[in-house]
Amino acid sequence: MIGTLLNIGSVLLGGGLGTLLGDRLPQPIRETVMHGIGLVTLVVGMHLTMETQNTLIVLVSVLIGGILGEWWRISAGLDRASEWLRTRVAARVGERRMGRFTEGFVTASLVFCVGPMTILGAIRDGLSGDISLLAIKSVLDGFTAMAFASTLGIGVLFSMLTLLLYQGGITLLAGVAEQVLNPAMIAEMTATGGVLILAIGLMLLEIKRIRVANLLPALVVAPVIVAILQALGLPLAP
Repeated sequence: MIGTLLNIGSVLLGGGLGTLLGDRLPQPIRETVMHGIGLVTLVVGMHLTMETQNTLIVLVSVLIGGILGEWWRISAGLDRASEWLRTRVAARVGERRMGRFTEGFVTASLVFCVGPMTILGAIRDGLSGDISLLAIKSVLDGFTAMAFASTLGIGVLFSMLTLLLYQGGITLLAGVAEQVLNPAMIAEMTATGGVLILAIGLMLLEIKRIRVANLLPALVVAPVIVAILQALGLPLAP
């Protein structure tokens, strides 16, 4: 868990600095910064989607995941949980510093937890105590948290709860994860996550607001599809 704790510390440090900095930046600068982050987020999303061996797997994963997410109303539930957290934080730090709490919490949580470094780094940390991947990720997440928090506010800091539950959970279950997730599964999960990152980029650029949280089941659907294809002896590539 040392790697995850280091990652949480970097998010809190970067997010804290960003929150303090954001209050001192004029609105036009904050908007330009957020649009710049949105553009880079699109690039990252496109890079991740290139991990796939078969775009059809990603497409089916997103479609099935989206249907499940809408059925389970994940986005609405996450919004309620975020709002509950927001009201309690606002009572302590004041409404002025809250910013776009829910958007900051959800956006940062998805960005910090989607990607191969999260899965592979957490597994390596749990199996051998090697935190090198998570240490690199921590540096990247720290700077990203600072940029996000400067515009979206204090909600970014609370993405550390998602990191603790998701990344920390993978670390604790590293033995099981290594046996269940083979490289092909991780590749398709990463590519599917890239689609979610692209959706976040569109939101940050204010092009289209997408209920990204309702697409989260796609991250589970993707490796399941790969497992089925492998069990049937079918090729992953078209």
